[in-house]
Amino acid sequence: MIFIALLVATVILTTFTLIPLWRHEAWWVRSLDFPRLQLSVILLILIMLEALLLDLSHPSTWGLLVVGLICLVYQAWWIVPYTRLFPVEVKSAINADGQRMIRIITANVLTPNRNAKALIELVHENAPDILLTLESDAWWQVRLDTLEPDYPHTIKCPLDNLYGMHVYSKLPLTDSHIEYLVEPDKPSMHTLVNLPSGHKIRTHFLHPAPPSPTENEESSERDAELIIVARSVAETDAPVIVTGDLNDVAWSETTRLFRKVSGLLDPRVGRGMFNTFHAKFWFIRFPLDHLFHSDHFTLSKIFRLPGFGSDHFALLTELVFEPGRDIQLNGLDADADDLSQAKAKADEQDVSKSDVPRPGKH
Repeated sequence: MIFIALLVATVILTTFTLIPLWRHEAWWVRSLDFPRLQLSVILLILIMLEALLLDLSHPSTWGLLVVGLICLVYQAWWIVPYTRLFPVEVKSAINADGQRMIRIITANVLTPNRNAKALIELVHENAPDILLTLESDAWWQVRLDTLEPDYPHTIKCPLDNLYGMHVYSKLPLTDSHIEYLVEPDKPSMHTLVNLPSGHKIRTHFLHPAPPSPTENEESSERDAELIIVARSVAETDAPVIVTGDLNDVAWSETTRLFRKVSGLLDPRVGRGMFNTFHAKFWFIRFPLDHLFHSDHFTLSKIFRLPGFGSDHFALLTELVFEPGRDIQLNGLDADADDLSQAKAKADEQDVSKSDVPRPGKH
């Protein structure tokens, strides 16, 4: 009976490992990109149980062990870059020049959450240059507007469909746009952020819908939004930041494709996962809130902030504009298959990189 139970567990976990290899965009396929850390832990426990409880002189035991180990190595391959076992992708800042620094809080507030006071306290405690909120509706806007004496530069799009967005900035914003790139009720924001040093940063704030039985049955809408932004920023030599709740994990094939096509870097690589969702359940946490940037920046700080009543933790990232340094160590490069796949994803939704605003392109 023990062998049968462990065999069934091995078959199930092997199936969960193999399904994401299928490039199908159905939500139940793409959702298995998320729990690679959890599956790795379960596989490790399963392998230990098989080694302790089964007869190691029997070939079937070794069959289970080998299959489990292969699955574990494959799952770990995706997540190890987001641990300290991997080289960092973005170098640490040497000169934290305040004139060249940008400090951003990215926070999915959860629309029904009414603990705005806790988020505002986090803003006062951590003093970001820019606060980005996702899922913020008209109720949240009234509370967030109390920040305007310190954050006078704003972009506001209050919605009651869980996709409202707000930007509050100490730094001047110019050439700002609110666009609905793929879906007519899912906004994105695009602007130039002006540093005190005079440098301008092309910045994109995103919150595409996830593939799920209650949202989109496939990931194609989310993927297309990420890809057209990636293709757009790949064409500029200007400093770029892309941040938001991408409703995708850092290690998924889609996010890796976004990084390959855009050429942007992930400051979490070699430092940690910084899982921001789910704030209330420690055992099902994933890195859904992201910040990517061009190689003009080094990293001063990145950390997850305490909970404030949302199902997401807020993410704080502090970058320094240091374009003269050799920053990229192990970024991802796109090959012909990647570019073909990216084009297909955009074409499937009939969207293009030309749909993406290019602040400062005048």
